[in-house]
Amino acid sequence: MNGPFRIALYQPDIAGNTGTILRMAACLGVAVDLIEPAGFDISDRSLKRAGMDYLEMAALTRHVDFDRFENWRRGEGRRLVLLSTKATLPYTDFRFEPGDVVMVGRESAGVPDHIHDLAFERLLIPMPGGGRSLNVALAAAMVSGEAMRQLG
Repeated sequence: MNGPFRIALYQPDIAGNTGTILRMAACLGVAVDLIEPAGFDISDRSLKRAGMDYLEMAALTRHVDFDRFENWRRGEGRRLVLLSTKATLPYTDFRFEPGDVVMVGRESAGVPDHIHDLAFERLLIPMPGGGRSLNVALAAAMVSGEAMRQLG
């Protein structure tokens, strides 16, 4: 299964964020699904710099597009859990299950509406300070910590 849950990156725009998420996932033993196209060359130096030597440890699966990812996910029977500023359910109120796929959207645009519709649940990171959104790597880390706490 590659860890208690997986992290999916929908068409990431920023190599540094992707590298940071890959490094975190490698340290936590969590697999990452990268849904292409990315807004940068996957072999880009900034991705390698951000991921450092952890890229060798990361369990990364690349999907050439969302349809291929979705076919894989459905075939595996995994729930899609989407992080979204449009959600109303706080991530700390959600009950994670083994095999869940936690998805973060593009830094520039999130995910299209049809992906919102496919999600088992959409989760919000409350921001009482009034911010609009968090960096995707930070959001992935926060939600991963809660999922790890729940799933052990």
